[in-house]
Amino acid sequence: MAAQHAARDILIKHLKDLTRHRISARCCHTGKVNVINKLLIANRGEIACRVIRTARKLGIKTVAVYSDADKNSLHTTMADESYNIGPAASQLSYLNKQKIIDVAKMFKAQAIHPGYGFLSENAEFADLCEKENIIFVGPPSSAITDMGIKSTSKAIMSAAGVPIIMGYHGDDQSDERLKQEASSIGYPVMLKAVRGGGGKGMRVVQSAGDFEEALASARREALKSFDDDIMLVEKFVDNPRHVEVQVFGDHHGNYVYLFERDCSVQRRHQKIIEEAPAPDLPEEVRREIGEAAVRAAKAVNYVGAGTVEFIMDAKHKFYFMEMNTRLQVEHPVTEMVTSTDLVEWQLQVAAGAKLPLSQQDIKLKGHAFEARIYAEDPTNNFLPGAGPLWHLATPVADEETRIETGVREGDEVSTFYDPMIAKLVVWSQDRQSALDKLQRHLEEYHVIGVKTNINFLSTLANHEGFRAGDVHTEFINQHKESLFPSLKKASNEVLCQAALALLLNEQQEAIKLSTIQADPFSPFGLGNGVRINEHLHRQIYLNDGEDQVIIHVTYKQNGHYQIKIDDQSFEVFGRLEKKGRVSIMEHSINSQKKAVKVALYNNAIHVFAQAGGIEVGLPIPEYLDDASSGSMGDRAPMQGDITHVYIQPGAVVEKGDPLLALESMKMEYIIKAPRKGIIKNVLVAKGDNIQKNAALIVYEEEQT
Repeated sequence: MAAQHAARDILIKHLKDLTRHRISARCCHTGKVNVINKLLIANRGEIACRVIRTARKLGIKTVAVYSDADKNSLHTTMADESYNIGPAASQLSYLNKQKIIDVAKMFKAQAIHPGYGFLSENAEFADLCEKENIIFVGPPSSAITDMGIKSTSKAIMSAAGVPIIMGYHGDDQSDERLKQEASSIGYPVMLKAVRGGGGKGMRVVQSAGDFEEALASARREALKSFDDDIMLVEKFVDNPRHVEVQVFGDHHGNYVYLFERDCSVQRRHQKIIEEAPAPDLPEEVRREIGEAAVRAAKAVNYVGAGTVEFIMDAKHKFYFMEMNTRLQVEHPVTEMVTSTDLVEWQLQVAAGAKLPLSQQDIKLKGHAFEARIYAEDPTNNFLPGAGPLWHLATPVADEETRIETGVREGDEVSTFYDPMIAKLVVWSQDRQSALDKLQRHLEEYHVIGVKTNINFLSTLANHEGFRAGDVHTEFINQHKESLFPSLKKASNEVLCQAALALLLNEQQEAIKLSTIQADPFSPFGLGNGVRINEHLHRQIYLNDGEDQVIIHVTYKQNGHYQIKIDDQSFEVFGRLEKKGRVSIMEHSINSQKKAVKVALYNNAIHVFAQAGGIEVGLPIPEYLDDASSGSMGDRAPMQGDITHVYIQPGAVVEKGDPLLALESMKMEYIIKAPRKGIIKNVLVAKGDNIQKNAALIVYEEEQT
């Protein structure tokens, strides 16, 4: 065993020496700081917009690339020039290495910034850039390779004195061997794709009975995302913290860390809220984890921006997890607490300049949060969504509040790419005041057209445990009851506001219609319910979740209404002022005056008040409701591609048995049987692209 360790150490030293030689040769070949006056951004969405802003500040011209699905996207209008690189599918556009190189040469761009995702950690692309004498704004390909394969990176980190969690990283990838190793390690275990990242190709397996299904699903997802389904097995640490360190290196051998970020609160192994610095971290540990991250970067002769991710236990012991050889999604919180522009640093270092600051010059100030706003349904296991951003309103951005986004009102959240709408980033002097600011701005963030996680993020930011800094990766699961309370009924105040918005909207439409009719002065065209010697009475039906609410309305004089809900009566009046696609409704309910934003969209009334947005449904007549015609079987929860079919007609299934695997937005979801029964027919096949609510299977009629 000792001989094996010695051989491994010699091999690692040899690889490091070779890597050091390659980098030295590259630096010597460059010899001086290169000038970048035109930059191609090989990405889309908010990160493309983010890079363009810094390039513009530095006087660098930018070239955007876009797929057919992104032809009208924000990043294409922000860039100085743009070019179509292919169909919507990433493999045919944003992952088309040669096409992107050709475009860079066509526009005479000296450098390519890969952003994050797509080609940002593709060693072959980095080599291709160097071959074509184009600056790749990122680390050398050798560092990407060393850190991109998790088994290799673990060995390098161990040799560099960086703490690691041991597991199985072997060549035997048979199901039997992986399951055997999992049993030896002891459940629960973590399955990880060796080239994985962003939660893709990753599964927590609680027991041996779940292993085969989890492994097959993780492999399919890894193969689709990284073109590699090799897995490693590690011990899963219960309730760990996810703490990562921002590091930077240059071509001159200088390295710094820009402190840590805590990204512990996650869903589906993906981050949704990040902060810097990590809460409740002793200064000694902060220094130790920063120095360990620098050792990790030095071990692979790293150049540029990188992030070293650690698992941390309750006693603040930390273990290397992986290194992301690119700019992270959550980099803005580091910028906020260190007063830096990391994209500017990237461009300077890529051009051959030294790091702008030494370690002693980097100071930590205040506290910052980033909340990722996604098109997803937190009440349905954070199922991602797609659709139009019919209405989009954000808080006002300033030096302490950033809205990092790549979309505008009227854009579409596509099924082809990640469903993130924006990143809301805030800074303040301390953690509590930063949290208060985050929550206030989340309430000011309004989206209509797709379901979002905004209200969930607001609930999370106000959670007692989160405010106390008691964060870990199982936080959401551990606090499900308080984070996902039983669906509360809308208050009578909200129901009054919804009903009044409907009444006032009807009145406006009636007045608009009367102007084109034969008698524009007819009192019956005013929509105010005028009657002679009596009041008009009517009923309005609203849907409060699954419940239908009957609103009794009596029209009074001068635009006033009496609204009765159950046994409570309310005197209401108000007026609507149109603001684009929405309206501001100034109103009075029982003499209490308020103003809220309201909108009628997609059979619902949307009410935005200080507590966030609430949706009150309008019943659909039976003859217009697809559901009234009967169900063909279980339906697709979202648009996507069928990647695997587990069952055949005639199969007997139990509740919870896997039926199909559906891939959407680069993640795979297992659709399970909602009940016991016999499958009569399977309506889809592997490779089919299906729409949301499409029928998938048909059950036999249940026998008595």
